[in-house]
Amino acid sequence: MVENVIWPAFLDAERSRNEGRRVSLDQAIPDPTVDEIATAVQQVGYDAVIERDKTYPREYEQRGRVLVKNADDATKSDLLGAVAAYLQALRA
Repeated sequence: MVENVIWPAFLDAERSRNEGRRVSLDQAIPDPTVDEIATAVQQVGYDAVIERDKTYPREYEQRGRVLVKNADDATKSDLLGAVAAYLQALRA
C-alpha cells in the first residue's frame, strides 16, 4: 500500500516552487488548511488521515499534513492536480 503525504505548502499560492509549491500557480489556492485538503482527498475517492502535529521542513509554522491511503493507481502529481481542482471548487 502506497501512502502519499500532502503538505499544505504543496498547494499554497503564497509559496514559490522553491518554497515547496508543487502545483501550478493557477491551480494553487492561498493558505489551504489540512481540513480542506482532507475533504478534497475524500471527494477524489481516497482515504485521508490528518496529522496536525507535523511541520513541513521548509516552514516554521506547524500546519500539519494529510496522509493519503490507497492511492496505488494515481501518481502523486495526478493526485495533487485532482485535489487542487477540488479545492478551487470548494473555495468558489
